[in-house]
Amino acid sequence: MEGLSAYFARIGYSGPPEPRFASLQGIVAGHATAIPFENIDVLLGRGARLDIGAIIDKLVRRRRGGYCFEHNTLLRHALEAVGFKVAGLAARVLWNRPEGDPTARTHMLLRVMLPEGDFLADVGFGGLTLTAPLRAEIGLEQTTPHEPHRLADVGDEIELHARLDGRWVPLYRFSPMPQLPTDYEMANWFTSTCPNTLFTANLMCTRPDPDRRYALLNRNFTIRRRDGPIERRTLADAAELHEVLTRDFRVNLPEADSRAAWERIGAATG
Repeated sequence: MEGLSAYFARIGYSGPPEPRFASLQGIVAGHATAIPFENIDVLLGRGARLDIGAIIDKLVRRRRGGYCFEHNTLLRHALEAVGFKVAGLAARVLWNRPEGDPTARTHMLLRVMLPEGDFLADVGFGGLTLTAPLRAEIGLEQTTPHEPHRLADVGDEIELHARLDGRWVPLYRFSPMPQLPTDYEMANWFTSTCPNTLFTANLMCTRPDPDRRYALLNRNFTIRRRDGPIERRTLADAAELHEVLTRDFRVNLPEADSRAAWERIGAATG
């Protein structure tokens, strides 16, 4: 991949570029904490390009963030450049949705094949982005730097669960069938252009640190500490939004874009 060294510098990865588990673990952890999940371009009607050149320019060179298709496309290209064997998968989001009302397959994740087995990697799932690869083994409770996770067999598909506040919560359901780039292009077009949907009508930004997760939904800013209280507050104006985006989410954004995002969300509080 052109720009691999710049990508490693962006995520703070200095380990060996070798297709082994320790490298996968370090790359996933570095990517998840360094590059924020954010949908500002989609919110402002600019869409999201999935060609790797555009993604490297945005997420690496301009030090912006993106959403699942951008994050996991970038991760896939980097892993393949190192020598990993990778397949792209697609999932139906279940988190924060009524039971029995899943979405279409509009989330991207990766399966990474290693001699010791297959692993799942997903650096683009917003407020619960994985900060470690998961072994693709049904029923095994797996620790990560943040929440424990497990996989559950649901017929022809597999569900990913996270343990939140003492209970297992379903995050998404995915098929083991590999996806083609055109599948992601179609899903990306829908999620980035359809009016009044989650990403086109709301401002979303998240980023984990080793001991906490930051989350922003419209004006509502949350810090969920791993071993402490949850801090919540409502942002007051565009200047405070720009400060939070820059300081906590590390988004390199012109102030004019912060003002435009503030105007776009208007009085939204969800």
